[in-house]
Amino acid sequence: MKFIGAHVSTQGGVFNAPINAKAIGATAFAMFTKNQRQWVAPPYTDKTIASFRENLEKEGFAPNQVLPHDSYLINLGNPDPAKRKKSLDAFTDELTRCQQLGLTLLNMHPGSHLREISEEACLTLISESINRALEATEGVTVVLENTAGQGSNMGYRFEHLAAIIDQVDDKSRMGVCIDTCHSFSAGYDLRTEESCRATFQELEDIVGFAYLRGMHINDSKVPYESRKDRHHSIGMGTIPMVAFEFIMKDARFDNIPLILETIDDTLWPEEIKRLQEMAGA
Repeated sequence: MKFIGAHVSTQGGVFNAPINAKAIGATAFAMFTKNQRQWVAPPYTDKTIASFRENLEKEGFAPNQVLPHDSYLINLGNPDPAKRKKSLDAFTDELTRCQQLGLTLLNMHPGSHLREISEEACLTLISESINRALEATEGVTVVLENTAGQGSNMGYRFEHLAAIIDQVDDKSRMGVCIDTCHSFSAGYDLRTEESCRATFQELEDIVGFAYLRGMHINDSKVPYESRKDRHHSIGMGTIPMVAFEFIMKDARFDNIPLILETIDDTLWPEEIKRLQEMAGA
């Protein structure tokens, strides 16, 4: 079964996210556990936690249908030890918040070397940071998202994701999220059924579908291999519809959150319905 949704608002409180997801016809959703542009947020109250759990059950979402996203400020590969510690503390807090809400996944961008250290050294720092965060928490899987390779961001090659996982001690709490826009911009071809098959075979060979915990379903404003992160609405960008049809018909993408981060949220109900139809729902 395909779980399809979008990254919904938590305005007014995280407990509103399941309600907002249900309102657009979603069977999965993503959200921020706190303000993504601030380092520190007040801890959840018992009432907030209880309300979220109640709404999640009421609206019919299981924990594995929710793919929270961490703050964009966090950089676990920062070469500066003090700044990396600040990121680690914030990331550990996000894992703790997911744990409190009864959620099992936390999506994150791996990190950036800031052109100060090698890619290999950065990947090691990211892995070491994840190890420390996992030691301080329990029950939540860290989900590495591939990137477009913009600037000094790591994660634009499947090999980067595999290298991080390889250096993490508790691999049972590691997963990956593949973003279609990021993949296409990074140079993974999705323009034909044959190229989709080859790209996802590469994912299987290098990382393994056993680690796939979610996907971000986005079209791209920019051309193939542009190394830029510019999302577009489904069918309005440079990724042919065959790519989305391939994903929706392939059973390897069943039972994980398939999340829209497309640019026009007014189109989300229509996009969700369109993807559901592709999946035969």
